Amino acid sequence: MNPTDLKLTYCSNIHAGDSWDDHFAALKQNFHLIKEEFSPFEPLSIGLRISNAASITLLEPTFLKQFKIWLGENKSYVFTLNGFPYGEFHYSRVKDQVHFPDWTTEARLDYTLRLINILAALLPVGIDGGISTSPLSYKYWFITREALLSARKSATHNIILVAASLIRLKERTGQIIHLDLEPEPDGLLETGPEFIDWYLFELLPAAKIYFGANSKAEISILEAQIREHICLCYDICHFAIGFENHASCLAELKKYKIKVGKLQISAALKVVFSPESENSSSRNEEIKRLLNIYNEPVYLHQVVAKKNTGELIRYRDLPDALTSVDDVAFDEWRIHFHVPVFCEVLAPGIYATQSDITEVLNLLNQTFFTTHLEVETYTWEVLPEGLKLPVEQSIIRELAWVKTQLVTQGHE
Repeated sequence: MNPTDLKLTYCSNIHAGDSWDDHFAALKQNFHLIKEEFSPFEPLSIGLRISNAASITLLEPTFLKQFKIWLGENKSYVFTLNGFPYGEFHYSRVKDQVHFPDWTTEARLDYTLRLINILAALLPVGIDGGISTSPLSYKYWFITREALLSARKSATHNIILVAASLIRLKERTGQIIHLDLEPEPDGLLETGPEFIDWYLFELLPAAKIYFGANSKAEISILEAQIREHICLCYDICHFAIGFENHASCLAELKKYKIKVGKLQISAALKVVFSPESENSSSRNEEIKRLLNIYNEPVYLHQVVAKKNTGELIRYRDLPDALTSVDDVAFDEWRIHFHVPVFCEVLAPGIYATQSDITEVLNLLNQTFFTTHLEVETYTWEVLPEGLKLPVEQSIIRELAWVKTQLVTQGHE
């Protein structure tokens, strides 16, 4: 892989709206400003977020043709879609409903198949495309072990149906599009090891059974096709929240020949607590005060807390964790709140997991495990006022920071 093959974009889920008119209006308002400052001479890609409602509209030939003309006029292109949020993603309460409908449903399957058709129509010749998606479902929706296993089985089957569609697309057109599952806190697939185990012990065996009954191709060929079309979306924020070892995870993926379809460049909140020898009580009160600024009602902000013994405790949302600040001796918290990637220190004791980003970009420099890079900070509407900039300036600053890191790491 050549370093010049790297494609850097931003995810348009930063923009509010559910209809295609909303999506397109936001792009027309902001994109030319971003391109003029960040990439005035070279084409700039868009990490396109399309809701379910928008996908139905955009597949109509008139709208698709109009959008393709606009892309050409603005020297831009699309190589990746965000197919995780199905409906409205801003303003109204999202929380766990970001997973709804999940991969157990025909609605999620049909939506994703529409996204494949859209991306196939937009994808430039010679470039592979990717669609990031939910990690099957939200684990707390399933009360019993039987319900959980049933959900995993039906979700996996629907993923295989998508793989079959992608295989047929390549056979028919030569286009390579991959579905990139995105582990995140409290998803059915939450961590790197959970994703790998699912891939090896659920996805591949089920795919062999399905294709064995529906295809005459050799099993080894079918397995290679699954590996080409079902990949991982490596969201750095999500892996940092779980205190995961990036080098080990990427090494395991390479060992088992599981591809990273997309690297989402994002940062989580990090809280460092005072040692017991200091005035930890007053310091904890200050931490609670600062974190309450981030305690907003739209998104889930799961917390993985490391005790001073090294044990990890998981909380479903930030308010749950805040009640335990004074009762447990913590070393550090990681919070699912996508904060700007260019910020490292947000307040005394409150940081971003920016070092995780630089570590992963360094690993990318060593192995080039993907070419798809997407900055994904979608929380601008709910960030504290001191971190807000006009949307286009926020995106430009993030892209510029990442580009600087890539230059530093030797990618350009």
